[in-house]
Amino acid sequence: MTLDRRAFIASVGGAGAFALLGPSGKADALEVYQQQRLNEAAGTGTGRKFPTVAEIEAQIDKSPTRKGVGNLFAARTGNVARLAPMPEKPTLMDFFKLRFMATSNHVLQSANRAVKNDMSEEIVLACLLHDVVQDLIKVDHGWWGAQLFEPYVPEKTAFAIRYHQALRFYADPPNGYVYPDLYRAMFGEDYRPEPYIEATYQMVRKHKWYLEPRMVTVNDLYAFDPNTHVDLQQFTDVIGRHFKQPKEGLGFDGSPVAHMWRSLIRPDAPL
Repeated sequence: MTLDRRAFIASVGGAGAFALLGPSGKADALEVYQQQRLNEAAGTGTGRKFPTVAEIEAQIDKSPTRKGVGNLFAARTGNVARLAPMPEKPTLMDFFKLRFMATSNHVLQSANRAVKNDMSEEIVLACLLHDVVQDLIKVDHGWWGAQLFEPYVPEKTAFAIRYHQALRFYADPPNGYVYPDLYRAMFGEDYRPEPYIEATYQMVRKHKWYLEPRMVTVNDLYAFDPNTHVDLQQFTDVIGRHFKQPKEGLGFDGSPVAHMWRSLIRPDAPL
């Protein structure tokens, strides 16, 4: 596949947004961009074949890092980049600017889409936060993300973040969700969710708040929109109304999840 450099840079929001990404963030953005091109090719009759689960599993011992590792802890290419120091009392906005570089463009676009679709502010916030924990860890990121934010956000927001992970594997056309080709490429065309994911889906499907996590999947974006650049400042008021910023700073407020925030602050600590 040939790379259109201008189109790729545009896909992450332009040269300014691209310059803010670290090496890992640029590598992740490139992977998403290439996957989007492949998906488009598949839709134009080129007969693209998605890999099987067995073919994907065969790649496990051919990589120096595991796919579930957080973006801050491994470089996709070359070496990791030196991170900017965090303020003494870091806020959520500080984490977006200084630690969530690899995931911020994706969640900003998702939250922007939620605003355009007239979602509640609790769901807009969930869309804004739903994937940023992947800079800490990727596996089971719905549960990790909900745990990271639970002390600071509305209950519905945490519920939506936790369970969007399970719901994304199950199409719901009446509510506007189609299973994405990205997952066929990522997990395998014959992939079937693990039993705990199936059980979680069945539980949430019957829950009174089912539409909360479902709307996160509906407003989620599985490829960057090259024509959209979203500024974090757009969500200042939503964050101010619904995110309980501790006066001591995230990571230093003694909450049950403070260590998770400190891990994001200090990913180079050896112990």
